[in-house]
Amino acid sequence: MKKKILLVVLHLVMVSSGFSQKKTITYKLIENLSYADVYEGEKDDYMKERCKLDIYYPENQKDYATVVWFHGGGLTGGEKSIPNDLKNKGNAVVAVNYRLHPKVKCPVYIEDAAASVAWVFKNIEKYGGNLNKIFVSGHSAGGYLASMVGLDKSYLAKFGIDANSIAGLIPFSGHTITHMTVRKENGVGNKQPVVDKYAPLFHVRADAPPLVLITGGREIEMLGRYEENAYMYRMMKVMGHKETSLYEMPGFDHGTMAWPASHILQKHILKILKSK
Repeated sequence: MKKKILLVVLHLVMVSSGFSQKKTITYKLIENLSYADVYEGEKDDYMKERCKLDIYYPENQKDYATVVWFHGGGLTGGEKSIPNDLKNKGNAVVAVNYRLHPKVKCPVYIEDAAASVAWVFKNIEKYGGNLNKIFVSGHSAGGYLASMVGLDKSYLAKFGIDANSIAGLIPFSGHTITHMTVRKENGVGNKQPVVDKYAPLFHVRADAPPLVLITGGREIEMLGRYEENAYMYRMMKVMGHKETSLYEMPGFDHGTMAWPASHILQKHILKILKSK
């Protein structure tokens, strides 16, 4: 017994004295970087105000994965922030602001989302990140934006980026039908489903990046959110997509499902990177 205690103490002394081989990862946060420069032409004051992002990254690491994160808020509100559940995971996180209804209308907020992803592709290597390890995610309206940017290739193509370069799409509780705010802009109520070119469901395709759909429990989620994601899952499979997953978080509603979903996100990042 004395020998075991001595070994433990010796190990602790070695670690505290700097003999441990483990390297501590330190993170750096840079706030309010503009991504508006990927747009051509004049930038108005609202674009200059909202087209900004924060980057949180492991500053003493290289070749790491990056999660581009879009906040929720119904496309009418919300502010960028680095989710606590995504910190200290060895990845970079890029939290994005985008322009909002009613100051802008569809598809401006989708274009902003694409512009920010393009900025990450053009800049993440400067911070040590890997271009082949960029994931796109977000909660609620942010999940909708993540899906639209990754599935409708036209948005990223405007900035010279192939959407299929995204390592994975992991929307949290996002619309797969046309977003309720887009419907509102066209005089359609929030309980009337629409599937048009502004719906991720309209853009199902076999060659899309890996897609991980996550919602709260179907009886406590918003307005059939689980069911529309389940239909998205089915139609991606029908189209021949091989890497679509669907998760339901029983007991978690629209607002609380992000915590368990963040663990699924990290699991799939590791799984996807391992398969590369």
